[in-house]
Amino acid sequence: MENSLNTAFLLIDMEKAFVSPESTLCVKGAANTVPNCQKALAILRSKNIPIFFIKRLYRQNGSDVESTRYQSWLAGGRPMTPDSPGAEWVKGLEPEPNDYIIIKPRWSAFFQTELDLILRRLGIRTVILAGTTTPNCIRTTCYDANSLDYNVIVLADCTSSQTQAIQHSNLDDMERMGAIIMNSEELKDYRHYSVPDLAANIRSDIKQQK
Repeated sequence: MENSLNTAFLLIDMEKAFVSPESTLCVKGAANTVPNCQKALAILRSKNIPIFFIKRLYRQNGSDVESTRYQSWLAGGRPMTPDSPGAEWVKGLEPEPNDYIIIKPRWSAFFQTELDLILRRLGIRTVILAGTTTPNCIRTTCYDANSLDYNVIVLADCTSSQTQAIQHSNLDDMERMGAIIMNSEELKDYRHYSVPDLAANIRSDIKQQK
């Protein structure tokens, strides 16, 4: 069955370094979102929507670690290097053979990755975002997606922050920017008309003005 919804699901950074409580990079709210992420994944698989697992990996020597994270990365035992425990997927959120895996070097899933190229090749117009953390990787991916003319959905109950105050303020900012805030349960009723294709509407308006 073809993906008639022109939609892709981006599950961002749900690896053990960000979810496991013993990790120095753990996001406090991440573990609680795992069941909802699993639910969203199952629903969207049933709709034949392409699944993208967005993953952070670092070189052992730290040459590609963000400068602001380098010291905590060292103190934490150099997590998220290839084959390290921190780089493992969270149980129940593992890729399947037909899923896409994107390795990102910075916060946004679009920054210096092949994500935009693949989404356009697949005819994707809307991206659904889940994972961690909301103020960093979710938010930067959201804004980059908007800049690239994708329609953006953020799953509130599938994203996480260090505090609820940070979570709410960032969801509010993204909604004000134009993202649609939903929860995993609402995905059951998701259809191609659930999200207006704003860029397509603008193109249509411009053509009519000629």
